[in-house]
Amino acid sequence: MDDSDDLRAWLTALRTPGVGPGALRERLQTTGNDIHAALAQMRHDGIASSAAARDWLRHPDAARLDADLAWLALPGHHLLRCIDADFPPPLEHIPQPPAALFVVGDAGALLYPQVAIVGARAASAGGLAHAAVFARALAQAGFAVTSGLADGIDGAAHAAALEAGGWTVAVMGTGPDLVYPRKHQALAARIAAHGALVSEFPPGTGPRADHFPRRNRLIAGLALGTLVVEAGLRSGSLITARLAGEQGREVFAVPGSIHNPLARGCHRLIRDGVRLVEEAAEIVETLAPAARMLGAALAERLAVEVAEEASSDAVAVPGKRPAVEKPDAERALLLRELGHDPVTLDELVERVDRSAAGLSSLLLMLELDGLVERLPGNRYQRLASAR
Repeated sequence: MDDSDDLRAWLTALRTPGVGPGALRERLQTTGNDIHAALAQMRHDGIASSAAARDWLRHPDAARLDADLAWLALPGHHLLRCIDADFPPPLEHIPQPPAALFVVGDAGALLYPQVAIVGARAASAGGLAHAAVFARALAQAGFAVTSGLADGIDGAAHAAALEAGGWTVAVMGTGPDLVYPRKHQALAARIAAHGALVSEFPPGTGPRADHFPRRNRLIAGLALGTLVVEAGLRSGSLITARLAGEQGREVFAVPGSIHNPLARGCHRLIRDGVRLVEEAAEIVETLAPAARMLGAALAERLAVEVAEEASSDAVAVPGKRPAVEKPDAERALLLRELGHDPVTLDELVERVDRSAAGLSSLLLMLELDGLVERLPGNRYQRLASAR
């Protein structure tokens, strides 16, 4: 089977009405991650309980699938599947993890340690300023800033991370081709150029009320910690905070004036035991150990993938450098190839013959160790302290 056949099978499964990610993942587990066998099971094991699902599985809309494939063929468009080595590890540990993600931009952004910043859509001027200050500082500290592309706090956090030259991830409640709200079209384009737009929903999916709680679980799941800046007592941001807590992630809240109704949600979180924060350094200090663990786990996961590919190669090439080296050797190689001038990730991929995802995890660990600095334009520079 070629790649287009696999993609068509994945898209058919993902678009099956009423079949969620849990059911698809179960079929993949029982078929050794064979999407064609999983799809065959779905057609015959009664999972398609509705007439719409049965009709779709028998006669998928070829035009719709062709349009999906055409969308995926565009530059910067990706389908990140749960069976891929660079699928975000944190999402494997949440209830109802997604089976696949549609991504616009740099899928490697999802491998960075992320901090979610969420809050009110009708935020106050002070709340917007707080979101920008925290996002800017977190981006400069090496974290990707994650939010939901909504009005208010979300938009302010995304914009500030971009202005700081950092990465930002926008998790959408629509398909990856539809920006909601529409006023954020320009912001979404900037995010796609310096981060990633992410959706669990296939192209063409419009905004629906039940999509946004599903989106919120991904925001909380991708991030090592969630910061709530402003929130009313009935805010969706409190749902994101609750989901983050249930997933075992850190939750932070910014206190506000007792006269501000948008501070009441944060104050309730603080009364319930959420960590009160006044500056980004407190978040960085709390999450740095988890960020290092994430980078190490990802590097190991990608190394295993490369080792399996190397072991399946029937022809040994004399003198060829081994595909997998010890972590210390990998770090030394990367530092040597970085040199002392800024270099892009694409240039590094060519220099060291590694995947972008694998290099991203190594660069992350070097950043956290103070040996490498990330610069605007997805460039990296070795610091003088790196010897």
